[in-house]
Amino acid sequence: MKSPQPEIPFLTKPGFARRKSVNLTNESVVKSERLFADRDLPLLVQPLVKQLDALAWVKSNREFIESSIRKHGGILFRHFNITSATEFEQFTKSIATELLEYRERSSPRTQVSGNVYTSTDYPADQGIFLHNENSYQETWPLRIFFFCKTVPQQGGETPIADCRRVWARVPPQIRERFAQQQIMYVRNFGDGFGLPWQTVFQTTDKSLVETHCRKAGIVAEWKDGERLRTRAVRPAIARHPRTGEMVWFNHGTFFNASTLPPAIRSALEAEFKEDDELPTNSFYGDGSPIEPPVMDALRAAYLQELVAFPWQQGDVLMLDNMLVAHGRASYSGSREILVGMAEPCSWTEIKGHDLGI
Repeated sequence: MKSPQPEIPFLTKPGFARRKSVNLTNESVVKSERLFADRDLPLLVQPLVKQLDALAWVKSNREFIESSIRKHGGILFRHFNITSATEFEQFTKSIATELLEYRERSSPRTQVSGNVYTSTDYPADQGIFLHNENSYQETWPLRIFFFCKTVPQQGGETPIADCRRVWARVPPQIRERFAQQQIMYVRNFGDGFGLPWQTVFQTTDKSLVETHCRKAGIVAEWKDGERLRTRAVRPAIARHPRTGEMVWFNHGTFFNASTLPPAIRSALEAEFKEDDELPTNSFYGDGSPIEPPVMDALRAAYLQELVAFPWQQGDVLMLDNMLVAHGRASYSGSREILVGMAEPCSWTEIKGHDLGI
């Protein structure tokens, strides 16, 4: 399950340039600049014309978008006149062709249109710590898109962090140990916390769950009362398949029980006596616990690289899911952020790349 997290700090940027009226549909009709003066992430792209055909511009400038996403990790498309889930889906498909189904789930979401979903349906007062979408799986989306349909009254930012810079901040001895031992993710279903396995795997057939787990390198253990425990060992670091850069890419910090707010952690530990009985937890690949100072160092690496901005209605944020981690701040008022994922990538594709450890 995606666990509620402590509140985190945010950065903002003041006003933006006024658009000009130019009737062209190529790169010259948009303005691109850093959103934050001292960070490449994200690149802000805005039209310089009032009625720019967003889909036509995207189709004509895919090379610009691809080179920008590789350099910056994320692009914030602002004032592109995207107003609905359907328009958001069309916009993303103009970039990535097809959106992916949300599989092997870890958070509650509502399907809105096609493979467009709501972002995590957790209570407004709960934040979500930084993570890379589905990095606990054998296969994950290389691209993830967020669309702001409704701006919250207060808060609700989607903080992001460059995983290349997070990698650089993780102490070398910690990187080396995870490179050697990897990470084990343990998940428990059917104990009254988090999503049931039927929702996670989108089936009520145990044999289909077992088949999926076997193919995905997951050890499945059925417990009494229709309960399920899974264990999966995955790499903690990766070399990006397109840029060749090292990234800190895993769910180790996010899934670890020590990242939970103290009150929630205490309640869960009172309910479940063993660390591998918690709804989610992470360990070294051999099953041994990750030491508290190591977890503190990992959380600090993410937070030192965190940047965030207040959403504006119609914003579309495109991220390279391996280059950039994301989270959620708590908020008040209505908030509607939609999500689409694209371009499947797997450990099978990138294993064997020299990690340079």
